[in-house]
Amino acid sequence: MEKIFSRLSWFSATTVLLVLLATLYVLYVQAKPAIDAYGWKFILDPRWGVEVAIDEQGREIPRDEFFHTEENAAGSMVLDEDGIPMEDETETGQADLERNAEAGVTIKEIYGGLVPIVGSVLSTLIAMAFSIPIAMGIAVFLSEISIEALKTPVGVAIELLAAIPSIIYGMWGLFFFGPFIASIFGGSSVSLLVAGLVLGVMVIPFMAALSRDAINTTPDVLKESAYAVGATRFEVVKDIIFPYAKTGILGSIIISLGRALGETMAVAFVIGGVYQLAEHVTDPTISIPVALANNFAESSGLSLAALYYLAFILFVVSFVIIFLAKEFLLRRAKV
Repeated sequence: MEKIFSRLSWFSATTVLLVLLATLYVLYVQAKPAIDAYGWKFILDPRWGVEVAIDEQGREIPRDEFFHTEENAAGSMVLDEDGIPMEDETETGQADLERNAEAGVTIKEIYGGLVPIVGSVLSTLIAMAFSIPIAMGIAVFLSEISIEALKTPVGVAIELLAAIPSIIYGMWGLFFFGPFIASIFGGSSVSLLVAGLVLGVMVIPFMAALSRDAINTTPDVLKESAYAVGATRFEVVKDIIFPYAKTGILGSIIISLGRALGETMAVAFVIGGVYQLAEHVTDPTISIPVALANNFAESSGLSLAALYYLAFILFVVSFVIIFLAKEFLLRRAKV
């Protein structure tokens, strides 16, 4: 029995690692055509599905130098002041196209991931900046301040909020919260700011519930000793409770961060789905999960590989951000 238990434990642990590695491998293999075509420049390119002319050396030809030939080849006509045709440019444009083809000029579709990457990172940062103070306040209130009659109903309400499907949050954000934010800050009711705030509202219940459970593990003797020497409630929370419960609190923040990075449905309703960098937080943009959801069904070839490239980047970015957040917060907690 002991051997069976030990082997089952090993199997469970290795299965998690194998699933992680298999997911990473599949994403990489499917993204390989886009990785080979664009390399690391994919991350810095804001274009998506844009046709460009490429010379034999692989360099882009300025649009004005090439695409006017296509317009000419379509049969544009130059007229004089009386509306009489002066010159048919069809033959000239066709000759330009033939010369470009002989010179090795090709048309290539460009796909870049900068816009959804920036949209995902910024919306997650907005969500964290909004949700962490509120979630910590709720956790402290339920653990240290609230009367007994309120602890149960408020706790149940938090757990119910965590169980609401994300699409409900998206609809609420689109029809109520988005217009409300737009009336205050201006801009569109679907924007980067609205997406970040809706994400923040979504992760507050998770963060608050997990942080409350972590705070409740603080021994009463530590708090009572602090109160006995004249410490205030704020000092007890800051100097006793938070340091003792820091591991659980950090875990709640990291779990919420991962949830915010990968959220699709709620963000799809309120971020706008526009493939452009947001110059202001009230502008619409797009995130990686939303780009995948919007384009995956009708994509093929290089565009499909580019979507897998985005998914691969989301996987890596999620891992890196969560790792860095954990390291940063742990260092801050030790200070």
